[in-house]
Amino acid sequence: ELAARRQALADVRAAGIDPYPARVTRTHTAAEALAAYREEMPEEEQVLVTVAGRMMTPRHMGKASFAHLQDGSGRLQIYVQRGIMGDQQFDFFKSLHPGDFVGARGRVFRTRTGEVTVKVESLRLLAKALRPLPDKFHGIRDKEMRYRKRYLDMISNRESFDRLMLRSSLVSTVRRLLESKGFVEIETPVLQPLYGGAHARPFTTHFNALGEDLYLRIALELYHKRLLIGGIDKLFEIGRVFRNEGLSRKHNPEFTMLELYWAYADYHEIMGLVEWLVSQAAILLFGKPEVMRDGRVIDLTPPWPRQTLRQAVLERSGIDFTAFPAGSGDSALYEQARGRGIDLPPGTPRAKVIDELLSTFVEPPLIAPTFLYDYPIELSPLAKTKPDDPSLVERFEAFAGGVEIANAFSELNDPQDQRRRFEAQARDRAAGDLEAQQLDEDFLEAMEHGMPPAGGLGIGIDRLAMFFTDAESIKDVMFFPQLRRGEGLDETLPLDGDRLRGRQVRDPQGKESG
Repeated sequence: ELAARRQALADVRAAGIDPYPARVTRTHTAAEALAAYREEMPEEEQVLVTVAGRMMTPRHMGKASFAHLQDGSGRLQIYVQRGIMGDQQFDFFKSLHPGDFVGARGRVFRTRTGEVTVKVESLRLLAKALRPLPDKFHGIRDKEMRYRKRYLDMISNRESFDRLMLRSSLVSTVRRLLESKGFVEIETPVLQPLYGGAHARPFTTHFNALGEDLYLRIALELYHKRLLIGGIDKLFEIGRVFRNEGLSRKHNPEFTMLELYWAYADYHEIMGLVEWLVSQAAILLFGKPEVMRDGRVIDLTPPWPRQTLRQAVLERSGIDFTAFPAGSGDSALYEQARGRGIDLPPGTPRAKVIDELLSTFVEPPLIAPTFLYDYPIELSPLAKTKPDDPSLVERFEAFAGGVEIANAFSELNDPQDQRRRFEAQARDRAAGDLEAQQLDEDFLEAMEHGMPPAGGLGIGIDRLAMFFTDAESIKDVMFFPQLRRGEGLDETLPLDGDRLRGRQVRDPQGKESG
């Protein structure tokens, strides 16, 4: 078929027809042409439209043919008749291949089978396709091909196309909602001389002009806080973040993060913002505060259920981690977790044991949106401690669809405390923890000028899109997910952040894992 298509292209050129014209006149999209049909009007009074799109499923029946044109708005049937078009144009239409882009002019009408259709009066080739499309009945079933050749997936699988379009609409909706609340959108550097704001391993690059190594950002936090210090009270950024780790159903090494900071707010106010933001986005996208997940309607109407992390872990695992305080109770907590069937290496620290209890027993069944709050300080060393219990910090995570979608703190704004925590990270780094944060003197200097109390939030846009579109894998909501070069699709490559079971430990410092 490749040879036949190339010969058809040569024939078109030999006939003096430009197979790739520079300009196209289109008066209606497919959806607009369908909407323009008026049932009460006779055919000769129906609107005259010029539509354009990729030709799909041509059906030739003697002196008449049908096909569908597919554009970004959907599909529209066209009807081509020898008596209307004339022999030359009709024969030209029959020489076209599925996948060719064409423009068609005519009036809309309804066929005897009830489908609104364009009765074509003139037709023009807009782009010749030199390769065939996937099987028209089966589309692309193979996951690897769907992800590697997303364009074919989008052409043949309308569900994939619509899911990715919904993701785009979700991003713009979130942006508009935050702006309506007075948040200012800002941009911060992707290339950074020091990386920070999360516990992750960075990607490194080299800046030739300065002769310096730079890092792709692993989080947005430290630059955002500089802008809080500079006087912006409510700010947000939706941007790409990069973490040099493996792949899983929920993780991709580059992902899209919404991160925001709200001066003079705390984590309780951020909770209210999250449930408002997500429920309002659903209303704007679907007309009601609901999403479908695994065939089940999930109501997003605030308030969402709230539970302390201690309560949630105790209810679902039977283990009260507060009975095993830091230091003296580490080994006993480890043995309790092992007794519940969790396979952990000896010497696993308390923070990772608690995280494993959360990930194993608590997170998977949280399909409806739920807040878990008040985390052990070991899991969140950059959040403010609770005034009545310094072993806990003012942090929450929001879960939906069985995955974490949001993470928030009452932000640390004591520069001396921040320095101590950075120094602790530096010691961990010297001991071999390649994911520990570097000490950022410039950020500490900024904090010493005074940072207002604030609430900070991170939402993984890809995770939220998974929840909104009922997707099983993060790859389904990314236009171009990261894949192994060459053949073979592996969705379980180990994450450097997890030395337990080839699965990521929840990021103890960044706003969201991606």
